[in-house]
Amino acid sequence: MRMTASLLIAWGLTLPSSAWAQDTRAEEIAAKQKAKAATARPYEPTRFEKIMTRLEENLASPPSGLYPAFGSIYPGGGLSLGAGYRRFYRREAVWDVHGLYSLKNYKLVEASARTPWQGGGRYAYGVTGGWLDAPEVGYYGLGGDDDGPGRANYHLSQSYAAFDAGMRPTAWTRLLGEIGYDDFETREGRGRAPSIDTLYTPSTAPGLGSSPAYIRTEGTAAIDWRVSPGYAARGGYYGVTLANYAGTGDSQAFQRVRGEAIQHVPLLHGNWVISLRGRVETTLDDDDAVPYFLLPQLGSGTTLRGYPTGRFRDRHSILTSAEFRWIPNRLGMDMAIFYDAGKVTRDRADLDFDGLKSDWGFGARFHLATSTLLRIEAARGSEGWRLIFATSPPF
Repeated sequence: MRMTASLLIAWGLTLPSSAWAQDTRAEEIAAKQKAKAATARPYEPTRFEKIMTRLEENLASPPSGLYPAFGSIYPGGGLSLGAGYRRFYRREAVWDVHGLYSLKNYKLVEASARTPWQGGGRYAYGVTGGWLDAPEVGYYGLGGDDDGPGRANYHLSQSYAAFDAGMRPTAWTRLLGEIGYDDFETREGRGRAPSIDTLYTPSTAPGLGSSPAYIRTEGTAAIDWRVSPGYAARGGYYGVTLANYAGTGDSQAFQRVRGEAIQHVPLLHGNWVISLRGRVETTLDDDDAVPYFLLPQLGSGTTLRGYPTGRFRDRHSILTSAEFRWIPNRLGMDMAIFYDAGKVTRDRADLDFDGLKSDWGFGARFHLATSTLLRIEAARGSEGWRLIFATSPPF
């Protein structure tokens, strides 16, 4: 009993010392935190973050007046620069006039007017009209064979006008419609490659020498839960588009259907993203006469990136793409490695995964929350490396 009592007394004597030690440590930690709080400074964004934030604010609420314009005039024309004038009215509705010019002498003048989404974000509409001139567009023949005459150039001019409307029946569903008039003119090509009429005939380049005009109608039904088609790191798009080209004068009519699926899968808190895309484009009637410059085509900065623009053309096409993206800065830059595979065919029955042309590559994208400012990529196909500069996402 004496030993037990002694132990209890000794244990009791240690309690104040232990509690005092804990209190002392707690006070020491609190003092350090107080001192740190007194000397702490609010977070100061880096210069790069300040620039990107200002760019995003200007693009989200751009001012009326003159502005520098940049973009693409026609596939294969390269990055184009120019200027424009716009005026906002009635809650972000806008009319805009701008012109672009590229080092390849591609030219564009366009005017448009567009409303914001009305009725609680349920519908919107716009009108567009313009003229473009592309003097050295490449043509490589029909199909994906490598034994043809090779590249030839043609000169394409287009005058166009269109009215479009969009509806959002629900948060994820989209209905889009467009009716327009497209007037094409083709001439002898310029540039280093021979003109198309010196290497090809109407049998190898359907519609060679013609300048058709069409009344075009398009309708799209889609499910889309991406933040924006201009830039997305999560969400998906699944849509079908039917286009009808009703010829005017001697021009013959044709119809086309395009189905596309896009899925962005974020990983590890969104710092990594797997992006997948599949697309099929088909001419509906085997007897439809489609000019060579309006045939489904692969080869560009948004299709088979390792091949020149329009490298493969025919009546039907299939395309798949996969990307593995790293997002080190959510307000600024993505890094990506990618793989594309696809082909064009004369017969719809050949739309399968046999004999696909493929490429791989890597690149960087500079972006804002909902738009891509600049995309720089290097891609390698069976014909060598290609460098890509674009102001839009690949898909």
